[in-house]
Amino acid sequence: MKCIPVLLAAVSFGLIANNAASAAETADIVISGGTIYIGGDEAPFVGDIAVTEDRIVYVGPHAGAPTAKASIDAQGMIVAPGFIDVHTHPESYLRSSDPAKRLNAPWQMQGVSTTFIGVDGRGVPEVAADQAQLEAQKIGTNVVSYVGFGAVREAVLGKDARAPTPSELERMKKLVAKGMCDGAIGLSAGLFYAPQSFAKTDEVVALAKEAARRGGVYDTHQRDESSYSIGLMNSVREVLQIGREAEIPVHFAHLKALGIDLQGKTPEVIRLIEEARSTGQKVTADQYPWLASSTSLDAALVPRWAVDGGYPAMIQRFDEPAAMAKIRAEMIENLRRRGGADSILLTSVDRPWTGKRLSEMAEEWKIEPVDAAVRILRANPRDSIASFNMIDSDVDLVMKQPWVVTGSDGTDGHPRQYATFPRKYAVYVQERHVIDLKTFIRQSTGLSADIFKLDRRGYLRPGYFADVVVFDPARYAPKADYVRPRELSVGVHTLLINGAPSIRDGKLTAVAAGRALKHTPTPGTCP
Repeated sequence: MKCIPVLLAAVSFGLIANNAASAAETADIVISGGTIYIGGDEAPFVGDIAVTEDRIVYVGPHAGAPTAKASIDAQGMIVAPGFIDVHTHPESYLRSSDPAKRLNAPWQMQGVSTTFIGVDGRGVPEVAADQAQLEAQKIGTNVVSYVGFGAVREAVLGKDARAPTPSELERMKKLVAKGMCDGAIGLSAGLFYAPQSFAKTDEVVALAKEAARRGGVYDTHQRDESSYSIGLMNSVREVLQIGREAEIPVHFAHLKALGIDLQGKTPEVIRLIEEARSTGQKVTADQYPWLASSTSLDAALVPRWAVDGGYPAMIQRFDEPAAMAKIRAEMIENLRRRGGADSILLTSVDRPWTGKRLSEMAEEWKIEPVDAAVRILRANPRDSIASFNMIDSDVDLVMKQPWVVTGSDGTDGHPRQYATFPRKYAVYVQERHVIDLKTFIRQSTGLSADIFKLDRRGYLRPGYFADVVVFDPARYAPKADYVRPRELSVGVHTLLINGAPSIRDGKLTAVAAGRALKHTPTPGTCP
């Protein structure tokens, strides 16, 4: 690892001047001798970081560092801002009744200090109350919240496949406004999922305008990442249209080309996004470094019209011969899109089929794969799967884009919940050299903070909140895989969250220092 001279690096960042006043004081913690990555495009340098209470008070050469009550020897290690995971599903941890689970160990052990919740359109409009409850119960990582298109739509329309009336649309707009005024970062949507999939573009635009008015972003699991409905390219165009018409920054969640019909089509996706960005439109994306996606079995295989009215209605249609014949035919085609029954790994916890391929269950039950899927859906309509449907060249190309950041989309049963950041480092930085270490850190810290305008997060700078990760570049690695998805990652030596040591010497400390990070709405747009 190349390091530039310490003094020159510190001077080039303006750190010595910024730290002059604090250097004479006694800090709470000094992290000394590590290779420091600020979180931006600056070159790394060897030096010290000092923390007092929840803030960074010094970043620079060892000679100028203040004395401290406690010190952490980081020689030979990487020191970076705590990682920011911009698309997560940590509900089974952060919302657990068990204080130990609320530490959010799967993310902390990756070096993650901040997680985004309420994604895919699921964020409740009562953002302030939800965040207050999370903070009162004590959580291990910071949280950033979305208000969700899906949650808003269901609150007004239920699970029906219809457009809102004018009065219903007004109610929906007010719910989005409430979520934004409560501190949501923006509006999230999951138009791939029923009943959100029943919404037309103009309905989404109307609600996105409410988020735009208050300075938010539009984050989307787009309508089609494959060839299910309008197709990937038209889906990308729809996202860009929503952004233009609502005058809101758009962010693609887990950008990908999914399924055998779309493999190799990523250059066209990139072209569409680059064209929009060249006109001044604000467009960004996140990505997870895995070739298998994760979703529910029904979302992957069952046509959307069959879920009109919710899961009880879906099961009822399974018992209607004419409806089931149509459903079965469309499920067979959807299974083909996904790459066949052998590409579907069943991942829900504590099921007889957990860890088996759909093809294995079909063989065990001596029935067709689509009929095995229906049997599973009858028992558990929301069973989760890992779906092997992407190729290396597409994943590599997305990762290289300067407007792409890291997001785990971490869900129960998929190893990305436990191992996304170390896998990106181990496979795409060290092993395959798709990106370099500075890019990995930038995509996991400062760039994410810039896109979402997180207040004094994402960088190692004096005055910023002390979210700091120290990891061993020789040991930082994933342990989880598709067979053992719940293995904690290794190699994080220290993790400070808001200045509190959440990991020390590679072990969780049981300190729950996470906070709810509220977005400040545009002045004059809230009561």
